[in-house]
Amino acid sequence: MAQCVQSVEEFVQDSFVPMVAVLCSEEAERVSMKNNLHFSELLRPFCRLTSEGHIRDPNNQVHVVKNLRICVSNIATGPPSSAAMPRRRLLSEVVQSTQPQEGAATNVMTTGDYELSFSVTTPWFEAYRENFLQSTPVSDHEFLNHYLACLLVASSSEAVPVEQFLKLSQEQHRIQHSGEFPLPKWFTPNTLKYYVLLHDVSASDELRADAVYEDMKQRYGAQGCHLLKINSCNASNQGTEQIPDPWSQYLQRRSQDSLEDVVSSGGAVELGAAEVEFPLEEVGVPGTVCSYTLNTDPKMAAGDLEIPACGAENHGACLSLNDHDRIRHFIQDFTFRGLLPHIEKNIRQLNDQLVSRKGLSRSLFTATKKWFGGGKIPEKSSAEPKSTCGVLYPPEAPELQIRKMADLCFLVQHYELAYSCYHTAKKDFLSDQAMLYAAGALEMAAVSAFLQAGAPRPYPAHYMDTAIQTYRDVCRNTVLAERCALLSADILKSQGKYSEAATLLIKMTSEDCDLRSALLLEQAAHCFINMRTPMVRKFSFHMILAGHRFSKAGQRRHALRCYLQALQVYRGRGWSLAEDHINFTVGRQSFTLGQAECAAAAFRLVLTNDSRQTAAQQGAFLREFLYVHQSTLGIPEELPLLPLPHIHSSAVRVYLGHERRPAQGEKQAATHVSLDQELDHDQAAVWVRLEERLVAAANGGAAPAGFQPTQSCLDQHTDNQRPPQAVVNEPVVVELTLRNPLKVPLLLSDLSLLWTFQEDDDATTDEDEAVTPEVVQEFFLSPEETKTIRLRLLPCRTGQMKVVGVAYELAAAPCAETLHSDPSPALRTLAVRGRQDLHIQGPRLNLTKEDKMTVRHGVDCRLEPVITAPMPLMEVFFLDFPTALLCGEVRRTVVEFGNVGAVALRGLRVASTHADFFTFGCRTTRTRTDEEVVPIDGGELRPGESTQLPLWLRGPDQEGVHEIHFLFYYQSAEGGSKVRHRVLHHTAFICASRSLSVRASARRSGGGALVFVDVENIAASDGGPPDFQILQVSSSSRRWRLHQRINPTADCKLSSRERAKLCFRAAPCYHSQESEQHTVADLNLGSEQTMSSSTRCPDFFFPVSKSLQPEAPGSKTLDSGTKCDELDLTIIIMWKAPVLEDNKEQILEGQLHVALQTIGKDATSLLPKEEAPEMMLLKFKSELLPAPPPAEFSQLIKTNLEHPENFTHSFHRSSLCVVPVALTLSNCCSDAVDVDVDLRNRSGSSESPDVHSCFSWVGKSRMALQLQPREVRSVGLRACFLRAGVYNLNTPRISARTAGGSGSAGRQAATGPALIVIGCA
Repeated sequence: MAQCVQSVEEFVQDSFVPMVAVLCSEEAERVSMKNNLHFSELLRPFCRLTSEGHIRDPNNQVHVVKNLRICVSNIATGPPSSAAMPRRRLLSEVVQSTQPQEGAATNVMTTGDYELSFSVTTPWFEAYRENFLQSTPVSDHEFLNHYLACLLVASSSEAVPVEQFLKLSQEQHRIQHSGEFPLPKWFTPNTLKYYVLLHDVSASDELRADAVYEDMKQRYGAQGCHLLKINSCNASNQGTEQIPDPWSQYLQRRSQDSLEDVVSSGGAVELGAAEVEFPLEEVGVPGTVCSYTLNTDPKMAAGDLEIPACGAENHGACLSLNDHDRIRHFIQDFTFRGLLPHIEKNIRQLNDQLVSRKGLSRSLFTATKKWFGGGKIPEKSSAEPKSTCGVLYPPEAPELQIRKMADLCFLVQHYELAYSCYHTAKKDFLSDQAMLYAAGALEMAAVSAFLQAGAPRPYPAHYMDTAIQTYRDVCRNTVLAERCALLSADILKSQGKYSEAATLLIKMTSEDCDLRSALLLEQAAHCFINMRTPMVRKFSFHMILAGHRFSKAGQRRHALRCYLQALQVYRGRGWSLAEDHINFTVGRQSFTLGQAECAAAAFRLVLTNDSRQTAAQQGAFLREFLYVHQSTLGIPEELPLLPLPHIHSSAVRVYLGHERRPAQGEKQAATHVSLDQELDHDQAAVWVRLEERLVAAANGGAAPAGFQPTQSCLDQHTDNQRPPQAVVNEPVVVELTLRNPLKVPLLLSDLSLLWTFQEDDDATTDEDEAVTPEVVQEFFLSPEETKTIRLRLLPCRTGQMKVVGVAYELAAAPCAETLHSDPSPALRTLAVRGRQDLHIQGPRLNLTKEDKMTVRHGVDCRLEPVITAPMPLMEVFFLDFPTALLCGEVRRTVVEFGNVGAVALRGLRVASTHADFFTFGCRTTRTRTDEEVVPIDGGELRPGESTQLPLWLRGPDQEGVHEIHFLFYYQSAEGGSKVRHRVLHHTAFICASRSLSVRASARRSGGGALVFVDVENIAASDGGPPDFQILQVSSSSRRWRLHQRINPTADCKLSSRERAKLCFRAAPCYHSQESEQHTVADLNLGSEQTMSSSTRCPDFFFPVSKSLQPEAPGSKTLDSGTKCDELDLTIIIMWKAPVLEDNKEQILEGQLHVALQTIGKDATSLLPKEEAPEMMLLKFKSELLPAPPPAEFSQLIKTNLEHPENFTHSFHRSSLCVVPVALTLSNCCSDAVDVDVDLRNRSGSSESPDVHSCFSWVGKSRMALQLQPREVRSVGLRACFLRAGVYNLNTPRISARTAGGSGSAGRQAATGPALIVIGCA
């Protein structure tokens, strides 16, 4: 249970206090009402004694009475129904009027991973408990709420006050003893009568009042009367002196409005049949000030109810502080001189009567168990009345006398004697099966045992449990059972037994009274949270149950409070269904109470969380949310936040500028960057490198210090630390990813972006003039669908713009069944215009130690573009741009450049990842460059102008699909802009098909070299050209040039899979070592002579010449360390091929390049395909591979073949041609060398070129000999040929090792080719 203002001892003592009746004359009541108070109300704030009282028990022992409070009330003799009916309504009003105060103390508890905040106290429960106990109907089975005394009040202004006292005494006697009035109940037949003379100081004669009082003392004794002087102040002088008002907290606050609410609320005034066990004639409410009559006629209005004057006016206006003291002194005088002696006398009389009837000792203190438990059960005749719960005792029965004595002892705080009497009475009642009396005795025995000083015995909780069970199950009296449960629960709480208290409170809940069940469930929840180990989930669960019962009882504010406290436990724990239920209920309760913002926030949470509700339930949630917004919020000054749809803020993409125009006819627009493309970050790095090279070329070779790459499209992966730069009058496109989490469709309409704008001169302009938004009329989201939408803003001025959110109108779209039909008007009009803010969180920082230790995020400025001055805007279109080329094919196309911006452009450049793929035909240098200046007329393009330029393309040398990037760079012709340049992206995909394969090699021959070129037609037979014709072979080098064609002698035309072997003689060029001049030589193979310098051949050749010439280590000779074998010669093969396209023959032209770097090494025009490396198996045991021989062992022997260069033979006469050849072997070292000469032809060897595959050596195929130091020996050989041709005779394999060596022979390095031309005579 929650904390209470009173301690449990104070609460129990104040629950059972001596009852004093008040009977006033009309004149006395008139005097009291000058203060807007009845006489009983006048005394109420002073009914607690501030000093101790004393009584003597039957053993003549003095007993101290501390902090005693008496209850003074008017005698209510009206019909019992007038008090029974409003009882539950009264309790409902008490709870309704007691709400949590603002700023009240709250308890913040952290247990586990829960952090809860709830009220420390529950004043509404304490008010309910107090009023419940005060309004408990009286009963004959107990005497605690029976009147002990009666105050007879008359005014000193009466004509004969003594006669008035006599009338009042007779009236009291008639009410108690005539039998006409079943109520009220009186404790003893000889009720104490105390005579009070009320004197109005401001209106009566004080001397006459004193005289009357003296007469009263003579008649009634000084102990039985009192003169009370009041109204010392004048009500008109009230404002001059501030007098406290102690009556307000004691008066029932029942206004007419609240009663109307109660009457109109059927659930708040219901009266269950099981709540009141007594017959109507036995029910009364002595604690009420006056009688309330509730007319059950529905025609009677709530205003016809009799309502006491209270609350609206000031109380005690005619009372001074001295009057307060007089009233306080009167109460003490009445209690100490009248009430306590009367109670003491009755205790002694009852004790004497009981002892005399039992024939036992005079004192109950020395009585044994036999005295209280012995004796026979009194016989009762069959005519004696029986109660529904057992025996109904007559008033003079000894069992009731014991109970009456116990109640008197309890009222004066003599709990030990009271416990003994209750214990004795309990046994007697159980013996007689008088269960109602037994339950009452058990209840008060348990309370007496708890209140005994020093706690001689433990609290008998089982007494209370038995009493509650008897009241509820046997006697069917829920009121007494509830009283018993309230007392026991508070006692258990004070002893720290929260679990037992919670169990007891939960047992008392039922369906007959929602208010009682709600309060008890709430207190049970507080018991669970106040345990040593708090039970958080049980706390929240019972809070929800309490909120539900509060709602059924019409206590909406308390229901809302309970649900909010329970929500703390379920929020964010994955209990989505429970959380949805709580939020939905909170929204409805808040809406009913007029708390529109709270209701909207609750419904927003229902729609925000990922719900597992059904589609129908989610639709209901959405309609409730829309209805709340539409009906309560009206037209707010600021658009409300809407929970739907979900916006994936990190996935927001921003595009700056106009989107590219689509292709027009044969024109193909540059791809550029768009939101339709997925951003490839590897390609983004390529674009940055290209732009950096272009910027460096435009700025004299180095990029500026503050260079930042251009970003036209920004997302979560781009660098967004700096605000992007947009251009005035060019749109800013924001792409949002919207997700509908519900299973019902959503309809968004009138979507537009929200923004702020600040001009450059720091003057805020009219947003309507600065930015023009685009409005999307309608956007439909299917259930659980994720879709993107693009919204645009058109800045019209320069400055700083920031996109802050999106505004739209949300409506529940019609379901699939009604999608094609006309939905209801209510569904069409149920829409709310609101907004969602865009908050983008930057990337997490992870640079410093502080960043790694904490969670920090950087900035993200993608929604904060800087609007700059107008800039040129270029569009690029390609005409007849091919998608497929042959390897090395050269084709002409046209590029159109247009300026659609407001400013002229200049400095147009282009860079590409494949510089050898294109040329504009304006290269002025013979060095490699990745960027090229575009030759436009006049150097600039004015706004609205366009120009077309030819563009030559050359197919890549590698077969396959190639992705080629172009980056166009241009600047504004006007300076002063923040944007220095702009770029345009274009990506082309070219499918390269096979054409010719060129393999070349060079061999030394005398003072020059022989160049062998092997050309093969490898084009695809199904789609490629059928024939290729080699037009020309050119060379380019700083050291060598081709000067003589050896073979072929006629036009070289190759059909599919044919191969031609070309042989040329190369001669060195004599230039200075520092000269970079290239010598170009052309050898024509056809009938037409073509100068390569007059074609686009150099434009394609020179940019790639460096890339085709990788660094190769020079071959060292034994005599010098120079790179004597370096060749640095590039062969250019120009070809043409006829093809048939659309029944028209077209001639394709192209060129292939082969770079020869070193003599003796082959080179090819085909680049190898990139293949994934094969997976190598792990080897757990290393294998020792033979180490290659050292370089010096491969150069022990120098070889030379001596033979004629040309030899003519008539193959018609003899099919074999034998040519003598001399092999010269020279020993280059100072040791003897063993030499092995192997003449066997190994065609499978990779070192055997095709030129010698058609001849063989005749004679010995292998010979061994030894050469002495520095010896030169000649060995005669014979070569046999079968047909004419060019042959390489350098095929013998020479192996050598030092004489006597243990190692294997090392293969000797081969010299250059030894070519012989065999002619046919």
